[in-house]
Amino acid sequence: MPAESLEVRNLRTGYGPTVVIEDISFSVPAGARLSILGRNGMGKTTLLSSIMGLTKRYGGEILLGGKDVTGLRSCDRALGGLGLVPQTRDIFRSLTVEENLIAGLKDRPRSALEEAYAMFPRLRERRRNLGWQLSGGEQQMLSTARTILGRPSVLLLDEPLEGLAPVICDELMVAFSRLASGGEMTILLVEQRIESALDFADTVMILERGRIVWQGPSEALRNDQDLVEQFIGVGSLH
Repeated sequence: MPAESLEVRNLRTGYGPTVVIEDISFSVPAGARLSILGRNGMGKTTLLSSIMGLTKRYGGEILLGGKDVTGLRSCDRALGGLGLVPQTRDIFRSLTVEENLIAGLKDRPRSALEEAYAMFPRLRERRRNLGWQLSGGEQQMLSTARTILGRPSVLLLDEPLEGLAPVICDELMVAFSRLASGGEMTILLVEQRIESALDFADTVMILERGRIVWQGPSEALRNDQDLVEQFIGVGSLH
């Protein structure tokens, strides 16, 4: 399916009795890219999980392509076009690479696996290896490719570069940029590597204690070291 817009209205979510996301509203046009920044523990992962329907909602709405998906279960949101690549990767460690990819096909033919192998040739080389036999970078590639094979219209990426070698990070970011530039997906990227996040998206949003404290063009943030140090940390941007 083609890229769709995402709109979040006055969203309040959390876990159990704890509210983490406080009255957040923002929109991302179809085919656009948004990077979400902030210190650890400020609600970035919770925001993506909430969009996917994996947290407790206290209020607000989520619209995908103008359609209200707030009341849908996470599995139905996935079928409707949302795709999440979690920070935890969540591959099936006892299945082969190819079996993991087949699980992401939904109703698509097995021939579509070639899309994953074209994006990450390393997965083709390791297609008969079990999940637990892969390196961290290969697991991230597998988690990403499995989600993308389902052709989500909105892709949520939760710190996909964490703990990976620079060469693997570059390979992943090239793949993400290719998807976005082709207009196939609207992409929200949560990332601690601020330079990569700013290079990837034209628009950036900063979270602080579950609220949006700044939103604007990437270049504006790149040129404001004081703002970066205030909300993200000293030395974050070089």
